[in-house]
Amino acid sequence: MSHPIVAHKYNSLGYPITAYKLDITYANMPPKRKISGPVAKSQQSTLAFHGSSNKVTKSGIKAPGAKQNILDANTKHIEPETVDICDTEPTTIEASIIEQTEQEVEAQQAEKTPEEDDARRISDAAMKKYWAAKEKQRLAPRVHQGALSVHDKILREFDMSGHYGPCTGIARLKRWKRAQRLHLDPPIEVLAVLLREQDAADDKNLDRMANQRSIVDELLNAKVELDG
Repeated sequence: MSHPIVAHKYNSLGYPITAYKLDITYANMPPKRKISGPVAKSQQSTLAFHGSSNKVTKSGIKAPGAKQNILDANTKHIEPETVDICDTEPTTIEASIIEQTEQEVEAQQAEKTPEEDDARRISDAAMKKYWAAKEKQRLAPRVHQGALSVHDKILREFDMSGHYGPCTGIARLKRWKRAQRLHLDPPIEVLAVLLREQDAADDKNLDRMANQRSIVDELLNAKVELDG
């Protein structure tokens, strides 16, 4: 195929002097390439706006139930481990407190001190008066100790007071006497409670250590039993 094109020649002044035609032939140009065969299908999901189904379908996605079935099949039934707690043997702290209590009782039987005589003369009314004065010093009452007796309240306050030294790993009676030797002026009402509880345990053939262990030791020992 050829197309005629008109060309002009110009003189030095820029005026055309001749005109002639040029034939440009496109015979040697390659023909337009046509694509034959099926067109590659797109991997992208499409939406159908006609027909009965308008769902988007994606390849490679499994049903949720199939994944759950695989997890259930691979899950093994694990039996909970049970630990038997044996209370027959005392712990190290309990053994130490038992030994200290026995030593203090033997010392009392050998020689009585003036403080012990004064403590045994304190009445229940005097103990209640002592505790009522302690309650008046507080901004709010101890609502969490409503179920405790006056004796237990007096002993617990003695346990939690750092003025008389550490209360863990030591019998209450020995701690009171240690504070007395150090001139820390421990309450005589505490000694009165300890002596009364000790006498009651001897009369009823009960464990003397029941009231010799501080509340902190009881909590720590309970945690050791649970962890064990």
